[in-house]
Amino acid sequence: MQVIPVLDLLDGHAVRAVRGERSRYRPIQSSLCATSDPVSIARALVAATGSRTLYVADLGAILLRGAHDHALAALCDTLGDGFDIWLDAGFTAFAPMRALVERITRLSRSAAPAAIVPVFGTETLLDIGAIAEASACGFEPILSLDYRGGGALGAGHIESAWWPSRVIVMTLDHVGAYAGPDLETLTAVRAIAGARKVIGAGGVRNDADLALAADGGAGAWLVASAIHDGTVGRRDVDRGAGSALASPSSDG
Repeated sequence: MQVIPVLDLLDGHAVRAVRGERSRYRPIQSSLCATSDPVSIARALVAATGSRTLYVADLGAILLRGAHDHALAALCDTLGDGFDIWLDAGFTAFAPMRALVERITRLSRSAAPAAIVPVFGTETLLDIGAIAEASACGFEPILSLDYRGGGALGAGHIESAWWPSRVIVMTLDHVGAYAGPDLETLTAVRAIAGARKVIGAGGVRNDADLALAADGGAGAWLVASAIHDGTVGRRDVDRGAGSALASPSSDG
């Protein structure tokens, strides 16, 4: 099973997510490095996990408090070719997503930056046709099915016929909560996902939780707090990828 590190951006900092309660998010204090600078945190997360994929939530854009175009361009330049950045920036439709990618491309100083993979979250998505439009334009989009308090958020009840090949189960109550992975919702989504890759998010505390997630059929899991706190590291990720419990998957 693939472990994908997560970077949350707010007010120019990498911040620690707490149960989706964004008023409580503060600049990250990490065991990996003594800064909340997004580029430094991204490098540390990659070094700690060996991942070639980074999930980035631009909370400034999602909350309409200021997008992080320059920081995103710097991340693309730093991580470079062969690396994917899964980006949730509160996209409501295809046009604003494409406009953001074009802005990041213009700001980039690298001849071979990391690739942006758009994540359409049901919390903010208004036009479900955006998924098909993005696919037609070669973006290979991801759909994040967002949940809070046991209920689906926004367009969370999109029929599975509209789903792309990769779907995230984003249970916001579990993010940063050390509550364990939400395998119940994951199982419910997998039951209707068909051959799609289903990715979990939040709640992972240690390598035992990674094993449970893999055993539950997750193709990947988004992890942040446990990496920053040192309870999940490169050895845990390698062990999970090589265990009999792991689900076969490709990076990205």
